[in-house]
Amino acid sequence: MDPRSRYDLALTYDWEYDKDFIRLVEESARGRGLTTLTVPPAGAGRVLEAFSSGELDFRVLLDRASGAAPDFVGLQALAAERGRDVIEGLDRIRWASDKATMHLEFLTAGILTPYTVILPAFAAEPDIGLKPEELAPLGVPFFIKPANTTGGSVGVVADAAGPADVLAARRTYPADKYLLQEKIIPEARDGKRFWFRGFFVLGEVYLTWWDDRTHLYAELGYDEAAALGLDPIYAIVRTIARVSRLRFFSTEVARDVRGRLLVVDYVNEICDMRLRSAHPDGVPDAVVARIADRIAAYAGGAAARERSA
Repeated sequence: MDPRSRYDLALTYDWEYDKDFIRLVEESARGRGLTTLTVPPAGAGRVLEAFSSGELDFRVLLDRASGAAPDFVGLQALAAERGRDVIEGLDRIRWASDKATMHLEFLTAGILTPYTVILPAFAAEPDIGLKPEELAPLGVPFFIKPANTTGGSVGVVADAAGPADVLAARRTYPADKYLLQEKIIPEARDGKRFWFRGFFVLGEVYLTWWDDRTHLYAELGYDEAAALGLDPIYAIVRTIARVSRLRFFSTEVARDVRGRLLVVDYVNEICDMRLRSAHPDGVPDAVVARIADRIAAYAGGAAARERSA
C-alpha cells in the first residue's frame, strides 16, 4: 500500500455544526506532522469502498457519525474488525447511553446521583400502580426522563407533579424505560449556579461552568475549581469513564444547596463541540481547542508506537 494512503487519523461527522471542531482537530494533527482523512456524509460510501479494498487505511478513527447512515456504520464495523482504534465503538455507546443502566452502575461505583425511581417500559408493564406516596421522596416538581431516547432533552419532562404526568410520559415512548428523578437545586454564589459540565477526553478531564437554565458555558480551570472545593469532580468524571467504558464523553455535575456533588446527567456520548465564538451556547473556544489537541496528541502517540514497534 502506498504509505500516503495510510492516514494517522480519520474523522467522520454528519452534523454541519461539527465542522469547526473537526477543523481544529485537523489543524492540531497536522501541526504534529500527522496525516488526516476527514469523511463528511457525502464521502462515506466512497471511503468505505476504498477502505474495504485496501486502497486506503488509517490508524485511529474518531467517529462522530455512526448513528447517521449505513455507510458510516459499515466503516466503523470494518475498522473495528481490522483492529483499528475506534473512538467510540457503537457497542459501547449503546450501553453507556442507557440512563437506567448507568444509574445502577453509578450506584455500585459510589457515584452520587439525585434520588431516582426506575420504571419499566409501558409496553412491558403498562399498569404499575404508582401511588402518590411512592413519589413523595422525589419532591415536586420532579424530572421524568426516558432511558434511551436522548438528544436535546427529547422526551424529558422537567415539571412533573404526580402519577398522571408519569403515565403520559411513559406513553410517549412506550418501548423505553423511564427514570423519575429528584430536581436538584444547585448552590448559587456570586451570580453563578454551581452546575458544571465535565469532558473526559482520552484520559484527560476538562471542566466548565454550565448554567442549567441558560445553557451558557464559562471556563473553569483547575486552580479555580480547587479554590472552590470542586476538585473532587475530576475524580468523579474519571470514575464515570471507568464505569461507562467511554473515552470521549461529557457529563453534568452539580453541587447542591446541601454541598453534595451529584451527577445529574450521566453520559453524553456524542459531545456538542460547537464553539462559543460562533454560537452563544457553545463550549468556550479555548476548551474546544484543548480537546482537539488532546485527540491529535493521542493519534500522534499511536503513530509513534507503531513506528517504534
